[in-house]
Amino acid sequence: MKIRIYYEDTDCGGIVYHTNYLKYCERARSEMFFNANTMPLQNGVGFVVKAMQIEFHYPAKLGDLLEVQTQILEQKSASLNLLQTIYLVDSKESENAEDSKKPKKVFSATITLVCMDSCTHKIAKIPLWAREIFDTLRKD
Repeated sequence: MKIRIYYEDTDCGGIVYHTNYLKYCERARSEMFFNANTMPLQNGVGFVVKAMQIEFHYPAKLGDLLEVQTQILEQKSASLNLLQTIYLVDSKESENAEDSKKPKKVFSATITLVCMDSCTHKIAKIPLWAREIFDTLRKD
């Protein structure tokens, strides 16, 4: 999923505010479902973040174009671990045209999601409709 950085995404110095990277990752996870013409919450079953390890690699700035890539690291019956990486794919501030063409890692997060029944607030098995979507992210 590609995201353009707008003024509202940045601090007063024009650098992306750190919490926005988490929003971009969340949007990319939701977009997986929307691209499959389904909703990430069905019949009261959805996913919640259980754990997250994040790392900031390079600052993104106003006008930059980012790409969020998602891959599955591990999938269990009720949870999964994802690696979400955000790359800078086009920078409006790059002085060197060749540099602006090379994707640069900006942010990465290892995220544990747990499938949950939102009515009972109990962990649930990942339903088939979600498994099929997650299967498209596997790197074999």
